[in-house]
Amino acid sequence: MNSKIIEEINNLKKKKNAVILAHCYQNIEIDEVADFVGDSLYLSQMAAKTEADIIIFAGVYFMAQTAKILNPSKKVILPNKNAGCDMADMINLNQLREFKSKHPDIPVVCYINSTAEVKSECDICCTSSNAVEIVKSLNAPEVLFIPDKNLGRWVEKELGNVKVVTYDGCCPIHNDFKIKDLLATKREYPAATVLAHPECREEFLSGADFVGSTTGIMNYVKNSSKKEFIIATEKGVTERLKRDYPHKQFHSICNKPVVCPSMKLNSLEDIYNSLKNETTEIEVNKEISDKAKKCINRMLEVSKKCPTKA
Repeated sequence: MNSKIIEEINNLKKKKNAVILAHCYQNIEIDEVADFVGDSLYLSQMAAKTEADIIIFAGVYFMAQTAKILNPSKKVILPNKNAGCDMADMINLNQLREFKSKHPDIPVVCYINSTAEVKSECDICCTSSNAVEIVKSLNAPEVLFIPDKNLGRWVEKELGNVKVVTYDGCCPIHNDFKIKDLLATKREYPAATVLAHPECREEFLSGADFVGSTTGIMNYVKNSSKKEFIIATEKGVTERLKRDYPHKQFHSICNKPVVCPSMKLNSLEDIYNSLKNETTEIEVNKEISDKAKKCINRMLEVSKKCPTKA
């Protein structure tokens, strides 16, 4: 069944001049039809460059929104309309304005895991790949960082000379990692190198050998001579690492795969149906889109000048 639907999707892509972008937390079989697979920064860059008429974004809502903002004249489709993000839902426009009112005249950095409306009232966007470089680029002694408190605190620690005032939001999946579970896993696999995502809590990150974005983690494995790793992020990354590096060993925390339910909503069937029928299209209000685009483009410009190793 999968081979038939993959063939049909690939035929539709050619017929309709469509491109499929897939986040590396997606179901791994989606890689079979994706043109680009990666983290939020990489996919934003690919969305900005594409000459396709239709963009199928196998990810979650804010990612498809970002692609639409960067390509207002193109059709952007989210295969499953229910694929949202709990972190992005933790802050809306009114909450952002209230947060800013308590800290006036301070530049605001928004994590890409946020809605178009929120991005429209922030100074610059960032991803976990480039958050340190983005905050540094502002040359400000203090910044506001929304919505992820864990990523913001990690950035503050990495820079050392910037006060990062964080909003009280988080990724429920990464925030749930506990240091006691990491220590137990390290005891079970003492030779393993620990690679963790910066959306995890500060205490948890203190036990990691490397902290980085999903792409950063995957590149670390690629370039490392080490053979055993503990991966502290969504299981999509671990699955792709097992596929790509079969001679290496990968373990999850306490051997329990970590799943983002929203990221797993998109299926090959959803992609086929949405591409065939051009349904579940994403629309963004033009005024909001124009403001949000400045925020995103500023990030992309900084990333060109200061390319991240991740």
